Amino acid sequence: MRRSCAPLPATRMAIARFKRARVNIDYHVEFDGHYYSVPHALVGEAVELRITASSLEVLHGSKRVAAHALNPRKGAHTTAPEHMPASHRAHLQWTPAKLIAWGERVGAATAAVVRWQMEHRQHPEQGYRSCLGLMRLGREYGADRLEAACARAQSIRSPSYKSIASILSCGLDQRALDAPIPAQASLPLHENVRGPGYYH
Repeated sequence: MRRSCAPLPATRMAIARFKRARVNIDYHVEFDGHYYSVPHALVGEAVELRITASSLEVLHGSKRVAAHALNPRKGAHTTAPEHMPASHRAHLQWTPAKLIAWGERVGAATAAVVRWQMEHRQHPEQGYRSCLGLMRLGREYGADRLEAACARAQSIRSPSYKSIASILSCGLDQRALDAPIPAQASLPLHENVRGPGYYH
């Protein structure tokens, strides 16, 4: 008796390879120089990546926790909003252009610090958090003091949120700088910025 054979599937089975990874502090895993998000609750966890010619899946235990289209851009991030903590999702209303526009309304030094935050962070979310922190400082201390603190932070090559908060809390923004900041010493406001090591 002859057995009937099922027809072959219309599409070829995707060939997949697997790789172990660990979820970074920014809730992304790295593959081939690109960063893919996973649910933020898995930070620090070991996961397995299932990679095909067009997709990357993240497996935790026997469960698929994330799936992304494969992206060849090195150093870039693919982030699903649902993977973010609630505090990060709140940042989605902000764009670099909006944040820089806010900084420019405060003053040139604040705008320069905002640009530095946008351009010297591995992940944009880190820059957003720092800039929203600057906004809180502006509400607490006022725009004039924030601008003075940003100018002092530039003069000591430390344009970080932590440095500016410290300057304000110690009242250093209200002291005259030892010397005026030359224009060329300010943080560059164009795209060809120096590397972050320049400011250490």
